[in-house]
Amino acid sequence: MTESELSALRQRAQNGDTDAADELIELAGERGDMQELRRLADAGNTTAADELVQVATELGDLDELRRLAATGNRTAADQLLELTGE
Repeated sequence: MTESELSALRQRAQNGDTDAADELIELAGERGDMQELRRLADAGNTTAADELVQVATELGDLDELRRLAATGNRTAADQLLELTGE
């Protein structure tokens, strides 16, 4: 996917197109693009938040899991506990 196509997809998602948001989440998950997932999750997309937890867990990104847990993400808190005992 070109940067132009990705920008168009982001715009569609921002305008409320759930199919575009789902596609962005899938692409970001495949690429391990935590910044994209974080942006979508911080905008309230729970699917993106779930994918972000999964990617952060796979990458061992404890800081991201702590950040998510601090915002009330129970799955992130559970993953953090499983990985570190925190």
